[in-house]
Amino acid sequence: MGMKALIIGSGGREHALIWKLKQSKKIDKVFCAPGNGGITQGAKCINIGPDNIKGLCDFAHRNKIGLTVVGPEDPLAAGIVDEFHKRKLRIFGPDKEGARLEASKVFAKEFMRKYHIPTAPFKVFDSVSDAIGFCKSVEFPVVIKADGLAAGKGAVVVKNIDQATQTLDEIMVKKVFGKAGKQVVIESFLKGQELSIMAICDGKSYLPLLPSQDHKQAFDGDKGPNTGGMGAYCPVPFVDDDMLKEIEEHVLVPTIDGLKSEGIKYRGVIYAGLMMTAEGPRVLEYNVRFGDPETQVVLPLLKSDLADLMLASVNGKLGSFGKLDWREETAVCVIMASKGYPGKYKKGVPINGLQVQDNRAFIFHAGTSRKGNRFFTNGGRVLGVMAHDKSLNKALSRAYKIVDKVKFDGAHYRKDIGSRAEQQVA
Repeated sequence: MGMKALIIGSGGREHALIWKLKQSKKIDKVFCAPGNGGITQGAKCINIGPDNIKGLCDFAHRNKIGLTVVGPEDPLAAGIVDEFHKRKLRIFGPDKEGARLEASKVFAKEFMRKYHIPTAPFKVFDSVSDAIGFCKSVEFPVVIKADGLAAGKGAVVVKNIDQATQTLDEIMVKKVFGKAGKQVVIESFLKGQELSIMAICDGKSYLPLLPSQDHKQAFDGDKGPNTGGMGAYCPVPFVDDDMLKEIEEHVLVPTIDGLKSEGIKYRGVIYAGLMMTAEGPRVLEYNVRFGDPETQVVLPLLKSDLADLMLASVNGKLGSFGKLDWREETAVCVIMASKGYPGKYKKGVPINGLQVQDNRAFIFHAGTSRKGNRFFTNGGRVLGVMAHDKSLNKALSRAYKIVDKVKFDGAHYRKDIGSRAEQQVA
């Protein structure tokens, strides 16, 4: 008999986690809280929100859930792992103390300074007038970051003092990100190629996953406002074995050692958002959970059993897991978004053409709802069309063939996912 798993969250990342966990012989049944329209096809969705920690604990206890996996960052920052541990329930993710790496930009930057992890020079401010005063003496552009969680939208690149003043006023005075804007980090702007590297940790050991690259801006050519991510591909051709060694040596190892020194037993996934500069890798930020849409391209290439890997992390047994086994292919994911995203958008638009006849492709649902056998839009990022093949171009051609068949009114997507793959670092 396999075990029951519970996935917390409702996006494309969670759909990908469920899709992968269901391939494991260890897993018998999968629940998702709260899930989305597409997830109902592969898991039993239960109407408990990610912020209802007591409700989730009670559900896991009552239903004898053998493994809970947390998708989004908010419940981790709120201490869901600590609550599950009190009830002797197995959960994959860091505790509240470990989650501060994402929940507080100030904590993360000071942690990097303390443990000599390469990052952009920075200063921290809790007074708007001091922050503006500092900006009068800097070389632009600089990046202003709200300290707390801001759904991936709390970092703003400013090009002059007027933009800096306006941004600081919005974050610290008008509180557009609420309490997240009590403190800000102001840091130098780094040039280069962005890279996402995730690693599974158990408090002592770590196993790195393949590097991937996200496309944050809404429109082709990296134009338009930042979004939660419009697509990704994996692996990244400009990252060779030497570069991976450098990332492990200068970023992953000192991060894991630093967490140990702080007395934090970090179990779960740690994600370093990197800028590959001419001087080497620099950490832009940490996330304490799987990336979205990076998960949708990394997991399809993983041949190792994800349930085994997560249980080894939770049980502190990663050291004896051995090496991860990967497909020697490239995976891509193209996000199809609602008209107007990342601004205002309509919900409830019917979606057609979701049947996929390709065994190397899959549509991960992000913002969808289901009524009977019909699917409707229910979010900004609606679907993630994933395909994998021997080369990036072949994978892209598979994915875009499916994108062409999927129809909903106002659908927009980037036509240039993977275009930075051929560029060199800085």
